[in-house]
Formats: sequence, structure tokens, C-alpha cells
Amino acid sequence: MGVFVFLPLVLPLTAWPIARLAEQRLHPKAATWLLTGVTAVFAVCSTLCLALLMVVGTAQLPGNPLPDGWSDPEVREAVPYEEVAGRAAIPALIAVLAACTCAAWQHHRVRRRAANALAGLPATSVAVLPDPTPYAYALPGRRDRIVVTTGMLAGLKPSERRALFAHERVHLARRHHRFLLTVQLAARANPFLRPLRTAVAYTAERWADEEAAAAVGSRHTMARAIGKSALLSRGAPLATLAHFAAAAGPVPRRVAALLGPAPAGANWPPVFTTVGLATWGAAAGTTVSALSSANSTVTLILILRAATPM
Repeated sequence: MGVFVFLPLVLPLTAWPIARLAEQRLHPKAATWLLTGVTAVFAVCSTLCLALLMVVGTAQLPGNPLPDGWSDPEVREAVPYEEVAGRAAIPALIAVLAACTCAAWQHHRVRRRAANALAGLPATSVAVLPDPTPYAYALPGRRDRIVVTTGMLAGLKPSERRALFAHERVHLARRHHRFLLTVQLAARANPFLRPLRTAVAYTAERWADEEAAAAVGSRHTMARAIGKSALLSRGAPLATLAHFAAAAGPVPRRVAALLGPAPAGANWPPVFTTVGLATWGAAAGTTVSALSSANSTVTLILILRAATPM
């Protein structure tokens, strides 16, 4: 097992270059899928690393319920660094599980609060709340709904309202809340993944921006709707599900992107480009992380099986 068991804890650093480059150079859809997949693999591998180290550390604690053979000197010699890293992994893994549980509970609470706010309203695809505070959000569930207040509708022109609704429909149709929850949990599991969480929050918004602009037939109208909605909804009282993982990304950057040329098709970049090399670097780091975790898992299982009396 050796030092390879520790690699998944730090290999997320190899994905940092791709985070910003993917925002700028990749199609938002491709960037969202790529970054979310990389983030999920890194999070699983780093959590598995802590779990393996925790087994080693627990085996050394007096009075543990594990077989005595697991703390045999030969086993301890075959599993290096167990005395320090193994015991340190116990509170670390507990902290990771607590943070992920807290994030999942917060997500559930936001959804419940949003659903309760719609009690008594007609079960239509668009729910209009009689609230002068301007805000709007997409509410996924068994019946996907777009929630908007009268204050938001009053501040937008008809074309901007259509753009706003198109944007929220894309969030629902593409299940963006799943991408955002995945990276939110991953960032709780390994703090090195926070830049990727922020990047996914931005690329998911850009994905919705581009598809909504195509639906309404005007990138300029989409840009105006985004800018005006952001100005109107400052200080909205409800944390929206579409923006759950982080802020919705710098609005000026999103507006500038819509006022510029449309992004290229959702193809992967050529290898010998900056973003291509960063993508391959992130892919290599992800692969090494997965292989290191698999190697450490198999090695530890073989060692502990040999040490466990039949």
C-alpha cells in the first residue's frame, strides 16, 4: 500500500488548472459534465483513502472490536504510517461525514422551505408568488416548477420574462441541481475541490444561459434579462436550488459571454492546446487517484484477510 494511499488526498490539485480554463474555453455543457465527473471521482477516492487509514488506525486502538490479528506487529509493518496517519484519519473521516450530512440536510431543508412557500397555489408549471420582493428560481421535484414573484415580473419586459422562464426551464430539464449538489458534497469531502465547485456553479449557469438564448432566439435579450434580474433580485430572502452550491457566477462575465460570439460545439478540445493539456492533466490525476485507491483497498483487504483468524 505504501505512500500511494495518500495520493488521492492531494491529487485534486492537478485539476485546478482545468477549472478556470474549462470556464473560458469549453462549451458550458461539456465543462459542466467534465468538471462534475472529475470532482466526484476525486471526492470518492479521497474519502476511501481516509476510510482505509481509519481501519488501520482503529486496529491499533486498545479495546477495539476488530480481530487481534489486525494489530499484529507484522501487519503494522506491512501497513506503513499507521500510528500517526491512521489515528488522524479517524476524526478527519468523521468530520467529512458530518460535513456531507450537513450539506445534504441543508439541501433538503431548502427544498422543503421552497415547497412550503407554494402551499395553496395552483399546481401549474409556473408559480407566481404575491411578493413585492423580486426573485425567481427553479424548483425540481416530482412536479418541476418555476417560482417567480410579482415583484420580479413587474420589473421585466415581456421578452425578458420569456428569457427568464427559458433559463429556469433549462435548469430543470438538464437537472442542474444534481450537478451542483454533487460538487457541493465533493467540496465538503475534500477542501481542495472547492475551485471545481465554484467552476461548476458558473458553467451550469452558462449552460442554461446558452440554451435559453437559443430558445428565445436572441443572445442580447438573454443578456439583458440576466443583468436586470440580478439587479432586481439583490437581497432575495430565499436561497435558490439552482444556485445551491455557490454563487451563480459573476453576472458581468455571463453577460459579456452572451454579448460575444456563441461558444463552439460541445466537443473536447485538441490535445496540444492549453485547455487540452489541462484536460489531460486532470484526467491523468483522476486516473492515478482511482488506481491508487483501488491498489490500497486491495492491498489492505489482502493483508487484513491474512491477519484475520478463520
